Amino acid sequence: MIALSFSGGKDSCLALYELQQQGWEIGCLFTTVWKENGKTIAHEDSLEALKEQAERLRLPIHFIYTSMEEYETDFIRTLSGLKDMYDLRAVAFGDWYLKGHIMWGVEQAEKVGLDALYPLRAPQSEMLEQLRRFVRLGFVAKVIKIDDNKLPADWVGRIIDGQFIADIQAYDVCPMGENGEYHTRVLDGPIFHK
Repeated sequence: MIALSFSGGKDSCLALYELQQQGWEIGCLFTTVWKENGKTIAHEDSLEALKEQAERLRLPIHFIYTSMEEYETDFIRTLSGLKDMYDLRAVAFGDWYLKGHIMWGVEQAEKVGLDALYPLRAPQSEMLEQLRRFVRLGFVAKVIKIDDNKLPADWVGRIIDGQFIADIQAYDVCPMGENGEYHTRVLDGPIFHK
């Protein structure tokens, strides 16, 4: 039984797909939320959107309410509680290739006595093909946040499709947005129940 760090975006949804394909039993999803504004960290999405996704995934979701100062403490405490609640063996993350992110997840998992899984791990050179694969699998995702120092602000609201894939290649960014260039909310795909 495993828990998945879940933002509701394309990477965590694709990670869930891969884990299911590998035969893992998913106990629950969890995500971090800023105490100050009640929005998810990084994506700044609403909790209602994630609850709706979790319902369509038929998986329970848990929220870690935290602040910048208490982030790691709150993360460890909640993950430890989830380990006991679901008899977890591992925790999974949707990171691709950023070593700092991957090592952080491994370290936190070790503190709780869990293995860390990275079902999407792949080199940076494969990111364009991975974005194409995401679309080919039938996922539908909408851009909900942009780093407007890297991509046009008016890309918020765009759907990840063939035109998006063509357009993003004109910019010096990771096509999958691994460095925070853009964030998404997945609206549909092969992991969702209607």
